[in-house]
Amino acid sequence: MNILIKFFKFGLVGFSGLIIDFSLTYILKEKFKTNRFLANSVGFVIAASSNYFLNRIWTFESHNSKIAIEFSSFFLISILGLLLNNTILYFLEKRMNFYLAKIFAIGITTFWNFFANYYITFNL
Repeated sequence: MNILIKFFKFGLVGFSGLIIDFSLTYILKEKFKTNRFLANSVGFVIAASSNYFLNRIWTFESHNSKIAIEFSSFFLISILGLLLNNTILYFLEKRMNFYLAKIFAIGITTFWNFFANYYITFNL
């Protein structure tokens, strides 16, 4: 049951990250005409950084004093998630709207990020 509560919290934190991610992606892609994959990457990385701090405090209630190591682990997992996210986005956007494809990519990447951080980052 504890893992389900953490997954729910992770999902709520992820939703705040989704807002950050989509907002930055939209602004960079549509307003500044930045390459769509670069815009997607910037949105994803900023959201992941925000998510680390919220997940550390609220979801996983981490008291690990080695914040730099913990953040590095979280960020590396996020980068691997970004590669997964961009790969999924690359293949799906050919079949559907970019933003709908992005929603699917985020959904799949969420599972990767949660379980990798649950078993690795917040168990260091």
